[in-house]
Amino acid sequence: MKGKSLEDIGEFGLIEIIKKKFNIKNNSSIVGIGDDSAVIFKSKDDHFIISSDMLIEGIHFDLTYHPIKHLGYKSVSTNLSDIYSMNGFADQITINLGLSNRFSLDAIQEFYKGVKIACKEYNVDLVGGDTTSSQTGLIISVSAIGNVLKKKLTLRKTAKKNDIICVSGDLGRSYIGLQILEREKSVFILNPEMQPELSNYKDLIEKQLKPKARKDIIEKFNEINIVPNSMIDVSDGLASDLIHLSVQSKLGIKIYEEKLPILKSTILSANELNLNPTTCALNGGEDYELLFSVNENDYNTLRENDIDITSIGYFTSNEKCVLVSKDGELINLKAQGWKHF
Repeated sequence: MKGKSLEDIGEFGLIEIIKKKFNIKNNSSIVGIGDDSAVIFKSKDDHFIISSDMLIEGIHFDLTYHPIKHLGYKSVSTNLSDIYSMNGFADQITINLGLSNRFSLDAIQEFYKGVKIACKEYNVDLVGGDTTSSQTGLIISVSAIGNVLKKKLTLRKTAKKNDIICVSGDLGRSYIGLQILEREKSVFILNPEMQPELSNYKDLIEKQLKPKARKDIIEKFNEINIVPNSMIDVSDGLASDLIHLSVQSKLGIKIYEEKLPILKSTILSANELNLNPTTCALNGGEDYELLFSVNENDYNTLRENDIDITSIGYFTSNEKCVLVSKDGELINLKAQGWKHF
């Protein structure tokens, strides 16, 4: 077929094309394509939330260094992150697997050990799924079902001018962990007798191989009765996900380089790899932290409760997305994170 390729339009261009072809027609469909999860009417007070995601061998993970038990955990936690980013809680998951004949029963059982650990940690039930053969390696598709109170539902498009932009945890660590794993894999392939030395990078590698979904942040919001004005999880990279909030809320963004939460271990390892720590934080992806906005009063309440968040900037009315560098230079943010095609 002639015309633009998927690489030309990218994932989000494709999503917009599909979205325009499928308008919501049923009254029970509250939120459709374009947010972290779909929202379905349940009652006058609360709604169902449904998210779905895929992980494909060779694209999203490399079994050379990704323990299959950790992969089972990650396939669950990364999907639940989309539920939490709507300010809801997950209850059930389903898992579909495409398996090539090189996978033994022991390997599959290891995968489900990781799934079970995640189900216990996040209090969700595995309630079904499907398995089939695959000619291209391991394919994982997870769907998560949850609930959110109508009054607490948080979308990407509802940020307000002057909202303070916050992010949980730290940024860039997962990307650096991936670079370390790729480096050691290359060394090991060239010199199989050399065992990778990874103990000094444990916190970086764990963030990449076994990321946590930030259910704790949503629990804290509920505890102190805070409802963010907008929210998304940081999966494709901070810059990309900020731009999603900006575009959908029709507002600009100003963030500050000096405020980005980057751990010392991330900075040291980035320097070791000749990478810019700020670039890693902005564009690395797979942090699975929560990026949200609140008004000033709610932000002060969050600060008083000692929550694991950092304010990094605010929403503006001019629809420009800029980073203020440590030198005071204004730099336009670009979506340069994870590319799906």
